[in-house]
Amino acid sequence: MRVGIVQLCSTDDLEANLTHAENGVREAAARGAEFVALPENFAFMRREGARFPFAEAPAAGSPEIDPGTTEPESEAGITRALSRWARRDRLWLLGGSFPEAIPGDEKVYNTSVLFSPEGAEVARYRKIHLFDVSLGPDGADEYRESTFFAPGERVVVASTPFGGVGMSICYDLRFPELYRALVDGGARWLTVPSAFARETGKDHWEVLLRARAIESQAFVIAPAQCGHHSRDRASHGRSMIIDPWGLVRAQAGDDPCVLVAECREEAVDRVRGAIPALAHRRLS
Repeated sequence: MRVGIVQLCSTDDLEANLTHAENGVREAAARGAEFVALPENFAFMRREGARFPFAEAPAAGSPEIDPGTTEPESEAGITRALSRWARRDRLWLLGGSFPEAIPGDEKVYNTSVLFSPEGAEVARYRKIHLFDVSLGPDGADEYRESTFFAPGERVVVASTPFGGVGMSICYDLRFPELYRALVDGGARWLTVPSAFARETGKDHWEVLLRARAIESQAFVIAPAQCGHHSRDRASHGRSMIIDPWGLVRAQAGDDPCVLVAECREEAVDRVRGAIPALAHRRLS
């Protein structure tokens, strides 16, 4: 299967972001991609400390939303756009992440959604681990996602014709127990849409991604944000596609771009058969 990644430098301009994302999906499709992934916050990159001017309406039948609740009308139509692109280009499309409204709550979920080539929503994952850290030599560079986001609670593995897709977002990458749960749930592909900070990205990004691929013996698809989004916010870039042996099959640089790589599904079985580490586990 040919896998595509769209690396973006999103801002707080929703319309422009959607245009750039759509163009990237089109390019990946033209290059033969059957599965395309967008990065975290692809539709809207909030300035640090700013609130969201909108949030996408929750999905009908969402397991974390009361089914009796009246859904607010979506202001952005992000999921409608994703569905349309997937259907138009006949591909699997991961909408990296976007803010999803929580009825009756000022906070939002950071949500990743997978669409089928028919444009149907197949799976929805809400980021579990929130990035509350203090970076820089004096800890002055603070990130407090919990101020604006609520954590998700469900581990999500999407069922597809090419195997289970285990979903995660950015900071989740630092919690290997999540990926063990995804593999136990049948994941053969791991998606990690991200907006890694430059300070952590330069030392940790590739190391963590390759570690998750090696220990999970699964493909890792990691589309990332890059460049300066605003005066006070920048991302590391370096999107990657990594195989189950831990080899980097495609890697972006520091600028917006599209990557496409051939990922042979049988590689998962070959690696798991050669080194059956998952079957050899003694601790739970």
